[in-house]
Amino acid sequence: MLTKKTKYGLKAMAYLARNSHGKPILISEIATKESIPLKFLEGILLDLKKSGLLSSKKGKGGGYFLEVPAQSIPIAAIIRVLDGPIALLPCVSLNYYQKCDDCPDEMTCSLNRVMVQVRDKTLKVLESQSLEDLI
Repeated sequence: MLTKKTKYGLKAMAYLARNSHGKPILISEIATKESIPLKFLEGILLDLKKSGLLSSKKGKGGGYFLEVPAQSIPIAAIIRVLDGPIALLPCVSLNYYQKCDDCPDEMTCSLNRVMVQVRDKTLKVLESQSLEDLI
């Protein structure tokens, strides 16, 4: 299940992709139009900016805008920035791998085999769909 942070992040990014056309958009406009709490959105957009997906301009005419074209931003990239791993278990994560504490052997673990398949199918969709596909 997506967290609210990721859901709001995807909605904000889609709003920027639809409306900014290279011009900055005020955070208050995004919050109002997408029904996202302003303070929560500030942190989300800051994370996306730190990742290089967004840029911002200060002062009059300032706001946020996409740093990368919408068609070049996979949905998986946004989810990873805001929530971290996409895999349901840490032992099957490609980018955030960790051995499970309660599993002595991943090669014989029935959960591991199934979750690898879930991860692969989920990633196939999330990597093939871009921010542009949301709009």
